[in-house]
Amino acid sequence: MSNFTTTMTAFLLLGFSDTRELQILFSLLFFLIYSAGLMGNLLIVIVTTFDRRLHTPMYFFLRNLSIVDACFISITLPQASVNSLVNNRAISVPGCAAQIFLLIFIAYVELTLLTVMARDRYVAICQPLLYPVVMNPRVCMQMTLTCFFTGLLYAGFHTGYTFRLSFCQSNMIQQFFCDMPSLLKISCSETFSNILSLLVSGLVIGIVCFTFITASYISIFSTVLRFPVKEDQRKAFSTCVPHIIVVSLFLISVSYVYLQPPSDSGSIKDIIFSIFYSIIPPFLNPIIYSLRNKQIKEALRIVMKRKLFLKE
Repeated sequence: MSNFTTTMTAFLLLGFSDTRELQILFSLLFFLIYSAGLMGNLLIVIVTTFDRRLHTPMYFFLRNLSIVDACFISITLPQASVNSLVNNRAISVPGCAAQIFLLIFIAYVELTLLTVMARDRYVAICQPLLYPVVMNPRVCMQMTLTCFFTGLLYAGFHTGYTFRLSFCQSNMIQQFFCDMPSLLKISCSETFSNILSLLVSGLVIGIVCFTFITASYISIFSTVLRFPVKEDQRKAFSTCVPHIIVVSLFLISVSYVYLQPPSDSGSIKDIIFSIFYSIIPPFLNPIIYSLRNKQIKEALRIVMKRKLFLKE
């Protein structure tokens, strides 16, 4: 029994349907969502890189968030699309470990980056005179690198701690991609310490980030409501409300998936909430958080004109 993990070469992922027509339909749907999400995020990266007017802390963090989102949506959707198309649900043990590591790493970086972006908006709106000093390029780079470095440590710990377990009950993962809660359900080892470490670390990080974001936006809204010009209030709210929507959607779905005790059977709700944190935010971020921004749309038009001019 204890040697099952070493002899096992693959896990089986959950299929969406046994009907061939539906498998092809799901494959095309995943491909379209992936293509749209990847294109939207890459457009933001290109525009904020080539337009010098957007070389500000706000768009520096937006660019990094778009890079993270492009990676986030690439971890699960391409393989899910291919698996559904060729009707192959197998994933190797190293492939499963890599997918879990990348999911935890990218999810951690996404949450901490959203927290840093709340800090950026707070300083920009509540302390505008200090903004160039407080959010200088060096500080922005240090905060971003801290998000990535601590994310590597966090993901490495939980991935290594999970794959020290033995898996002898089943190799069927009740999810369309490898994630840690689904893997813990099929382990025949004692998983209490894994569950405890996941709950404690997740709660600490989630509460700290949520508290910081909430405090930042309470200060922001109290400051914005004192603006004498309604147009200034509208502009401030238009940059903050999409951020709140993204953070809320991400935190609620991640909390449901990772902070509930693993049960013995899979649930359709688990799959739905997994989609909400791993696919929907990276897909919607370019739409509700960036592409509706007037400066980015204007910069996109300028970049497109330059490309067409060079072709001519």
